[in-house]
This record gives sequence, C-alpha cells and structure tokens, in this order.
Amino acid sequence: MSLTIEEKKTQLHGSINQLPRESIDLLLPLVSEFNHSRKEVKQIFLVRAIRALLTLTDEVSLEEATAAPTDYDLLLALLQLPEAMQVLPSRDPLAEAKIRGLIAKRQLLQAEGGIVSSEEAAQILGIKRQAVDKRRLNGKLIGLLAGRAYVYPAWQFGTGETLRGLEKVLQHLQVRDPWMQTAWMINGNIRLSGLSPLELLREGNLEVVMNAAKIYGEQGAA
Repeated sequence: MSLTIEEKKTQLHGSINQLPRESIDLLLPLVSEFNHSRKEVKQIFLVRAIRALLTLTDEVSLEEATAAPTDYDLLLALLQLPEAMQVLPSRDPLAEAKIRGLIAKRQLLQAEGGIVSSEEAAQILGIKRQAVDKRRLNGKLIGLLAGRAYVYPAWQFGTGETLRGLEKVLQHLQVRDPWMQTAWMINGNIRLSGLSPLELLREGNLEVVMNAAKIYGEQGAA
C-alpha cells in the first residue's frame, strides 16, 4: 500500500532529523530549488538527474570518482568507471562514445591556458562583445559553444590582439567545425614533425602552418 503525501512528509521529516549537519547543508539548496522554482522543466531535470545518479551510485565504487578536483570532473569520472559503463549501454548503446566526446571536449577547453568568455575576449582585444561575435561568425576567431554561451580558447590571444597569423590559418583550414579546428591547432601533427600548429605559429612559422591547414580534412591528412 502506497503512502499518503502526509505520511511521506512525516517520513521525510524523520529522515532529515537523523542527518548530519554536512548532509543538511548539502540538501538545503536542493530543497529550496524545488520549493521556489516555477519552472516545471527544471524540477523534472533535477528529479531525473538525481535518479540517474542514485542508479549509478548503487552500482559503483565511489572512492575513485570522489578524488576528482571539481564537481564536473567528478561526474565524468563517475561515468567512466567500469561499473557505470556496464549499466549505461543497456540504456543507451551510444553512451560510451558520448562520454568519450565529453571528455575530449573538456580537455580541449582546459588546454593551453583554458578559455575566456566573450566579454573577456572583447576586453583583451579592446573591442565590443558584438565585434567578437562578428569575428567568430566570419571564421576569424574560434568560438566553442559551451551550454548557451560561446567561449574562446585563450591561446588565440596575445597582448591586445589575436595570435599573429591565426586568421589566415583559419581561412585555409578545410574544416569549419570549431572543436575540430581547436583539436588540430593544439595537437601534435605528423606533417609538422610532431609539433602542433600552435607551437609553430607562436614561433612565426606561418607559411608552414598554412600549408598544413590547406590539406587538413583531406582523406588521410593529419
């Protein structure tokens, strides 16, 4: 027989009274969010996210995941645990590939000085934020969509300007996907003796990098 809403409230109240202070401090913002949020979709998201976490934490050993430096890294670490990978594919055959994609994007966002916001990019360049957006739309600056906003790899910027030669390199790249452009710029390239295009561009070897950019994306090209 299922409990009435009042019985559930009584049970919840009793459970909360037994919690240590640390757990109460953790739960309070969540309870407040459910109590005050007027967006039903947000409440649905929180319920489903918590349910998913509860399912995973029933299956895995958590010591490795909790060693992660940030909450976001903890989630990725949790999803990568072998126990989790046994649970997820039964619900989504593409789960493992999706997780690898998230990890790869995370690494790109953290590489070579991390990222800056549109406002920070505008401040570095001494222009308006709208001008930063225009450069991105015109393919003169790499902008990565993170959530609802664009962020910009910090390695693109010098003192008051973009990295010298970057715009020309981007114009010659055969791929337009900004994530692929970022990966190409910062990873070692066999056509560049194992160096990254970014390293060579910083050294002023624009012509060499441009030639590599022209053939990137062709079948078999690195």
